[in-house]
Amino acid sequence: MYDLVIIGSGPAGYVAAIRAGQMGMKTAIVEREKIGGMCLNWGCIPSKSMIESVKLYQRILKDSARFGIDGIETGRVSFNWDNAIKRADTIVKRLTGGVEFLLKKNGVEIIKGEARIASANSVLVENRLLETKNIIIATGSTSVPLEKSIEDLVIEPKELFKQRSIPDNIVVTGNTPVAIELAQLFRMMEKSVTLVTAADHIMPKADDYIRKYMEGRLKKDKIEIVYNTPVDTSAGMWKDGILEVGGKSIKCDLIINSSSRKGNLIGSDIKIDVSDGFYIVDQDCETSVKGIYAVGDVNGISQFAHIGSAQGLHVVNLLKGIRQKLDIHKLPMNMYSVPEAAQIGLTEQEAQNEGYDYKISEFPLSANGKAMSEGQSDGFLRLISDKKLGEVLGVQIVAPNATDMINEAAAYMQLESTVYDIAQTVHTHPTVSEIFMEAGFEAVDKAIHK
Repeated sequence: MYDLVIIGSGPAGYVAAIRAGQMGMKTAIVEREKIGGMCLNWGCIPSKSMIESVKLYQRILKDSARFGIDGIETGRVSFNWDNAIKRADTIVKRLTGGVEFLLKKNGVEIIKGEARIASANSVLVENRLLETKNIIIATGSTSVPLEKSIEDLVIEPKELFKQRSIPDNIVVTGNTPVAIELAQLFRMMEKSVTLVTAADHIMPKADDYIRKYMEGRLKKDKIEIVYNTPVDTSAGMWKDGILEVGGKSIKCDLIINSSSRKGNLIGSDIKIDVSDGFYIVDQDCETSVKGIYAVGDVNGISQFAHIGSAQGLHVVNLLKGIRQKLDIHKLPMNMYSVPEAAQIGLTEQEAQNEGYDYKISEFPLSANGKAMSEGQSDGFLRLISDKKLGEVLGVQIVAPNATDMINEAAAYMQLESTVYDIAQTVHTHPTVSEIFMEAGFEAVDKAIHK
């Protein structure tokens, strides 16, 4: 009898398993493919590795002379996709090996195979029945597939970084942060890129201010966005390298499907409530069946790996009698675009809808010495605070390292800090993070360097 059986070993599943092992729970984790799941093997890690490769490529092309580096013949510099992929593969192998080591180190049994829920307290893996007190489903999500009437035209994200060559004309579908990241990735490789979405906006859940900034950035990058247009790959819509979408004729050698996703629901002999392709869960991630939980992408609350990990930790702590509120608003949202974008807490639109008397305090990177020294001064920090008490309601950042910097904002919000606390927090100079202090001063009175 196990205390806990976890199905799926992505960031939601493996983090929960390690924590359960650390707390003395007899734990098994079931994985049908590779330890680390989509994020480590085919998504987060390889894509971020590739983004860093193309960012370096672009800096060499555009900034070497400006930074005083002579002797580089930019006409002879090219991007080697295959070698960049090999670097990403090396990183993936090291990380997944590390996760497997940590699982074993903490006494978690790794079981390979396809899982099926046999009852509220048992999981069937191949021909083996696992009896357990509790079950966590952490099987992630998958892109809703496009029709593939034309062979090799459409590729799913899971297969993308297995490619050993990339054609010149790319269409990326979707409006999520992942779609934007991929569009910029291939544009920085000097490919022709079009972003096509069935929605009327990009970056769902993002503050309008960040969304408009990124729309402008994509336009500056010469990435065309086609809104309100689902991609149709049925017969006749693509011919001789031209895709017909929304009344436009777009050069297209490859379509990357980064559109809507659905949860990887698993076979079950008992009914577990589902809505729109995801498991329905309560505030503690418990499904309609007592003792069965769903964490990460599969519950549809968020598609961010760190939120899945937080949910997994929350459930394990709950099973050990540690009850805490899991406040999604205090968990950051990040996008590995160029520059990066991140936010936490309420958006301005949410602050308005909830009736707050709020203040917006903004500080630009263009006035920050470190950002100017690094040659990357596009962006800003935007602070939303309650006028009456000064409490921080939300933070939005666009900066080269916004996804790291947002964690300072997360600490402020976790401690229910005010703008006075931020203004009084001394930041080392010169650093980009000084923009926090400046925005804090701006909220209290007036920024120092503005």
